[in-house]
Amino acid sequence: MPMVVGVIVRKIKDKIYVNVDCFDLRLNDKVIVETKHGIEVGIVCEKEKYLQKVEGFIGKIFRKVTQEDRKTIADNEERSARVYKIVTQKTIDHRLSMKLICVQYTFDRSKLFIYYTSETRVDFRELIKDLGYILKTRIQMVQIGVRDKSKIIGGIGTCGQVLCCQGFLRDFNSVTINMAKDQELSLNTIKLSGLCGRLMCCIAYENDTYKNIKKNLPEVCSIISTPEGKAKLAAIDFIRERVIADFGNKSFKFFTIKQIKNANEKGI
Repeated sequence: MPMVVGVIVRKIKDKIYVNVDCFDLRLNDKVIVETKHGIEVGIVCEKEKYLQKVEGFIGKIFRKVTQEDRKTIADNEERSARVYKIVTQKTIDHRLSMKLICVQYTFDRSKLFIYYTSETRVDFRELIKDLGYILKTRIQMVQIGVRDKSKIIGGIGTCGQVLCCQGFLRDFNSVTINMAKDQELSLNTIKLSGLCGRLMCCIAYENDTYKNIKKNLPEVCSIISTPEGKAKLAAIDFIRERVIADFGNKSFKFFTIKQIKNANEKGI
């Protein structure tokens, strides 16, 4: 069982496992690693552990990023910015129905990743030949979705914070409109959508909590027992874990969920 750490590489933030060897590594340490694509820069995202079952490629750490490495990384970024313009022009010349998102070299510049989005299948064989002749390096085209596009480009969400996918979210989980219904959110898709145009990932964060609270409560508009007698359940305040009881004649009162449960147990 090899001792490994999780490392994210490239702007797409792919996670791979690499052998720890004799390195003392901490979260967010920048390292130079060997991957199946060449020599790359990675960021430690998962603490060391024994890998019970080896599946796929296990990378190798060469060293922590040095000052000299930082100069190489900065140079690669400058090259990538120049190459971006070349690739953009070539996609126009070849009349390809794709949108270029970004380009990125591996640390040793042995390969260039080209990230793009497209709603159709793109035949980029001629483009790769053309770029390979100009750039003199291996090229890998990577089609990504709109969520990955937001992860790469980044931005500020409606909450005022850096996008979750750019900051800490590694994997995208399924988010459905039923989750919004369970949390009694406004079903306005514009308000529920993130910068990527899909339902915001944060809708899923508290969904289990809402479901657990809701499954132990009667439906809205049903008759409930309260410490002050029978009433109609007008609404549920999930955040404060309380309900609004309607006693009629515009008489509304708040009760905690615990009070409602106790009243039901006592048969009030």
